[in-house]
This record gives sequence, structure tokens and C-alpha cells, in this order.
Amino acid sequence: MASPRRAPPARKPAAPRRARGPRARTPAVPAEPEAALPVDGPELRQRILDASVALIEQQGLANFSMREVARRAGVSHQAPYHHFADREAILAAVCEDGFRELSRRMGEAGRDVPPIERLQRAAVAYVGFALAHPAHFRLMFRPEMVSQDHYPRVECEAERSYTLLTEMVGDYVTTGRGWQGHEMGFVTLCWSMVHGLASLLIDGPLELKTKDLGATRDQLLAGVLQAFDTVARAVHKRGPGSA
Repeated sequence: MASPRRAPPARKPAAPRRARGPRARTPAVPAEPEAALPVDGPELRQRILDASVALIEQQGLANFSMREVARRAGVSHQAPYHHFADREAILAAVCEDGFRELSRRMGEAGRDVPPIERLQRAAVAYVGFALAHPAHFRLMFRPEMVSQDHYPRVECEAERSYTLLTEMVGDYVTTGRGWQGHEMGFVTLCWSMVHGLASLLIDGPLELKTKDLGATRDQLLAGVLQAFDTVARAVHKRGPGSA
């Protein structure tokens, strides 16, 4: 006779689960917003000018545009218009800064030295400015890019640097070194010499030629100034305008 099967032991009821509340989350630290430049602030204006100069140096005047300036400055396409009416207005501001810096450098030639030495120092300052600020130099003497008639402040700064040169020539002439009555010719000679040399160094083949000759820029400039002094003395002896 089969023994009766035993009934399985009764299971204990499972303990009720505790209701869990929402997990406490650590609040995220909000990132500090980037300080925005005020639209009308001087910092933004200078930022736009710096971007303009960099664009001219890297891509030239032909590729200059307000949109590209804004992109490089990291601002909206409309931001430059809060400070500059158009493309020419930005270029005019660059010109103004350039002439101001050129005048400062030429003014440091000093008045406590002989006139010929002062002219030589001013020539060094002129060429040094062009080499240090090629974007400004390429633009400052381009009237088709910036009309000084439309920008009196640019005209004022340009006239200031030119006046410095004429004063130096006047001092040279009054010491009896010649050129009396031919001051404008001497001004043109001085200006043509330093401007042509600077242009050949930054945009012409002269930079490569100096390397071929084993000469430095300073040595080249010193040689040009010595030749200039020789020419000036020779013309003084013969008289300006003589055949």
C-alpha cells in the first residue's frame, strides 16, 4: 500500500517592498557664460580692427570683406556695422592708426642731433615701420582704397607725418647744406628713397637679393643712407637743378 504524499510546506508571504522615492541628484553646476563684448564697446571696435589687419596681411586687400572680418573677429555679421559704416570706413581707421604710429616713430628721431643725422634716423624709423606693419603700409598710400577727402582724421594724421619730414628738411637747409629754394625737391628725394626701399623690402625682390649678397636689412639700409648723404653733398656742391 502506497504511503500518502506529503503536502509541500506552505511558503511564507514575501515581505512587501518599500516604495522608493526619487533619487536625489546632484545639481549640475551651470557653466559660466562667456563674457559678451558690448556691441558699442571699444574692445569690440579694436577686435574688429585687429581682425582687419590680420586679414590684409594674410590675404591682401583684394580679399577684404566685412563678412570675413566679422568671422575672424568671432562676432555676428552685423556687429562691425555698429562701429563702421562700410568697408572703406574700416580701412580708413586702419590708415589712421598707421599714420599715427609712423608719426610717432619719426618724431623720435630727436631734435638734439645734426639735421642730416635726424633725417637718417627718420629714414630708419620709416622703413622700420613698414617692416613691422606691412598691412598698414600697403594701405596708407592707396587713395583708391581710402579717400582722405572723406576722412578728415586720416588726412590730419597723414599731414602730420608729412609735416615732420618737411621740418627736418627745413632744418637741413638752414644749416647751409644746400638746396635753398629747392626744398620740395629734397623732400621728394628723401621720401622717394625711403618709401621705395620699404616697398622693395616687403613686396619686391630686394629681400631675396639681400640674402644672396649676405647682407642684413640694417646693413642694406645703412648703405642706402650713406649713398643718400653722398648724393646730397654732391648736389649741394653743384647746385640743385644744374646739368
